[in-house]
Amino acid sequence: MELNPCLKHKLLRKTVREFAEGVLGPIAAEIDHEARFPWEAVEKMRALQYFGLQAPLDLGGAGLDTISYAVVVEELSRVSAGVGLCVSVHNSVALYPLLRFGNSEQIKRLAPDLCSGKRIGAFCLTEANAGSDASGVETMAVALRPVGGQDYLINGTKIFVTNGGVCGLALIFAVTEPGANQRAASVFLVESERPGFQVGEIEELAGMRCNPVSSLFLEDCRVPAANLLGRPGDGLKIGLTALDTGRLGIAAQALGLAQGALEAALRYAKERQQFGRAIAGFQTIQNYLADMATEVEAGRLLLYRACSLKDAGRPFTVEAAMAKLFCSRVAREVTNLAVQIHGGCGYSKEYEVERLYRDAKVTEIYEGTSEIQRLVIARGLLSQPGGRPVSS
Repeated sequence: MELNPCLKHKLLRKTVREFAEGVLGPIAAEIDHEARFPWEAVEKMRALQYFGLQAPLDLGGAGLDTISYAVVVEELSRVSAGVGLCVSVHNSVALYPLLRFGNSEQIKRLAPDLCSGKRIGAFCLTEANAGSDASGVETMAVALRPVGGQDYLINGTKIFVTNGGVCGLALIFAVTEPGANQRAASVFLVESERPGFQVGEIEELAGMRCNPVSSLFLEDCRVPAANLLGRPGDGLKIGLTALDTGRLGIAAQALGLAQGALEAALRYAKERQQFGRAIAGFQTIQNYLADMATEVEAGRLLLYRACSLKDAGRPFTVEAAMAKLFCSRVAREVTNLAVQIHGGCGYSKEYEVERLYRDAKVTEIYEGTSEIQRLVIARGLLSQPGGRPVSS
């Protein structure tokens, strides 16, 4: 008998939570402290199809809906946000654009390795002069014409690349027409073993430390025309489409961080004794906990609504931006209150809320800053009579 979607999501949440607590939980503090990518956990995640969450079954994917994707990222991030980040970026802005814009040959050749986790994907848009301004890409791809076909020679540097230190396939945004408007950038599928592809040093970041964020250098990196994703000049369209889905993943990651912080604060408030009783008995602490729980639930509803719109094939750009904006703020505020409830202990690395607090802030920055999300939302509102999003 076919299970209803709600029950499927509950069972999935239970399964992922058991994995996260059993496998990631014991090493979460260690991999943060050592800034170490947990290959031992990744091996187990491959078997669970976490690297092909929404890919078709015939490619080795799990064929899940978008709410399920969000549930997986949320539950992983509740325990280790850096691992949740890896899964989110891989699925949403690496694998998804390949499946959406790739031709049959590209999908057949590259998607199975991504779905299996044999190759981990990365999305490479950000440069020294390109980030929120996606049109500022300076990496160049110059067309060559050797006997038997056309190749491209790519030169440029990408910075702050999530999964950069372990990526097996990078989506590289590069300008293909020198002197043209950078909005005509194209996207190339670049395997990490290609000559001229080099990984820079791993960034020493405040949070998400188990994810190997790095620069990527392309020096005369020769890529065949068969690795051009979509058509020349499709870069902005591909990037914006990928980021819509990516924002759902980061919202889910932020939500997981907030949920983890709420649960840690609840446990501590029940255990910590002051003035002869648990601090959970004081109204101020109760107010904090009530506000935290309300914000987390509100974020979850915003996120799942955006996910359901995507699954229904309806526009969800504005809703994804709303979910990302709101959930990232909730992550920052809830982790902050969790530290406050812990008092001095919350500022110690002996307690997980210190790590959650550091991890939370960056959710307001990557996959589009909160300021960019507000621009996206405002444009959506202003474009519609009555000031309602397209989907309303």
